[in-house]
Amino acid sequence: MTARTSSASFEGAEARWIDVQVQIAGGLPAFNIVGLADKAVAESRERVRAAFAAIGLALPSQRVIVNLAPADRPKEGAHYDLPVAIGLMVAIGVLPPEAGQEYLAMGELGLDGSIAPSPGALPAAMLASERECGFICAEASGPEAAWAGGDLPILAPRSLIQLVNHFKGNQVLARPAPGDLVDGPGVKDLRDVRGQETAKRALEVAMAGGHNLLMVGPPGSGKSMLASRAPGLLPPLTAEELLQVSMIQSVAGMLDRGELSRTRPFRSPHHSASMAAMVGGGSRIRPGEASLAHHGVLFLDELPEFHPQVLDSLREPLETGEIAIVRANSRVCFPARFQLIAAMNPCRCGWGGENGQACARGPKCAQSYQARVSGPMIDRIDLQIDVPPVTPADLALPRPAEGTAECAARVAQARETQMARGSLNAHLGGERLDRVCAPDAPGAALLAQAAEAMGLTARSYHRILRTARTIADLDGADGVRRIHIAEALSARRAKPAGQAISRPAARTSAGF
Repeated sequence: MTARTSSASFEGAEARWIDVQVQIAGGLPAFNIVGLADKAVAESRERVRAAFAAIGLALPSQRVIVNLAPADRPKEGAHYDLPVAIGLMVAIGVLPPEAGQEYLAMGELGLDGSIAPSPGALPAAMLASERECGFICAEASGPEAAWAGGDLPILAPRSLIQLVNHFKGNQVLARPAPGDLVDGPGVKDLRDVRGQETAKRALEVAMAGGHNLLMVGPPGSGKSMLASRAPGLLPPLTAEELLQVSMIQSVAGMLDRGELSRTRPFRSPHHSASMAAMVGGGSRIRPGEASLAHHGVLFLDELPEFHPQVLDSLREPLETGEIAIVRANSRVCFPARFQLIAAMNPCRCGWGGENGQACARGPKCAQSYQARVSGPMIDRIDLQIDVPPVTPADLALPRPAEGTAECAARVAQARETQMARGSLNAHLGGERLDRVCAPDAPGAALLAQAAEAMGLTARSYHRILRTARTIADLDGADGVRRIHIAEALSARRAKPAGQAISRPAARTSAGF
């Protein structure tokens, strides 16, 4: 006899349909699982056997074959325990056929027959909703799955015996309610930052347009303090963004009791993070910090201390907004549309001549230290500012009258203006970039002069235009004027002393 049920595998933040086929045939007793299953799936045999014994069932003394189709797609994780158990119970007549045919199931079995939660309940429930079937998961995963839609039939039993009793009519499992929509961590106020008005302005511009920001300054100048206040300036996630972020968090196993938050993600990995931790990967591919910061902020403190290869791995997602992880037999894409905020000291000893502190390693210290971050990586950062030391006079000042709430209101207004045009300024490209960001004649002349003097790349040229458009939006201006171009140019740091500026070489009369 052959019984069928369904489960899901995961490619990035998306769930893919898996057909679970269970056959009981004649022959010597055996229990085999086929279909490119990993070690955790293969071990499902023993967990199912023990769970059946715990509820008074026994595997038939025949040959049992479980096929996970399509057979060429890798199957990873312990969440196949529950669909295999349901398929077996249908095959031996404990459950009716509709228990397998009309539901997608996922969950890990305990040796006592309990059902434990597994990562990915939300995208799996979304897949069940698309296929117009029900969803069976662990009780702890029920609130998370309930966010997939009010019409989706969901069963969230605590154990196998509860599931059996439900289909026999001895117990009714109610549909779980969605988890709470909770507030994020408390917002830190910009009023706590004394002085640093230029850095505050750069932070506001970056948050308003979705731009990347680099702050360079000595220890204690307030770089990390400013970055930690960035989430308070951003508007809440929209419904579509909330779903995308929550699906990534679900696959990563980060949703606790199905609680979702409209607060934008803020990720701050340590500088010892590996490439797999930053962009995703591993033996079982999981999202990295860049994807977990999707629609939010990725803060890299002590930027040059990160491994150069780890930093350069962010170059593609900074341009495309996604990360593609390629293996010999698979290709997995994770969304990674984040804002990068980075902070660094000017040199290894920290001061780089600021505040009267002499650099302990000589004049080339700053140049060699900053060179740890590649030029193409720096070129992708829209705003690059110097953050000077905080003086005693700054610390003695009273708290500023303007704080996070006032700044966030301007950011929200500017973002609303941009979304009315179709996207944030940082994501403009092609014809829309030329049309929306076209400066007036004085602004165009200033930009052309600066591009020649500063040796700007084409990417930097366009990023300055996007930044100037954001500054104009904050000012409520219809077009980009010279003053907006000037402020955008002022947010590009001068290159370290001794670093050459590359320009096309002049041709000789021979044409070479």
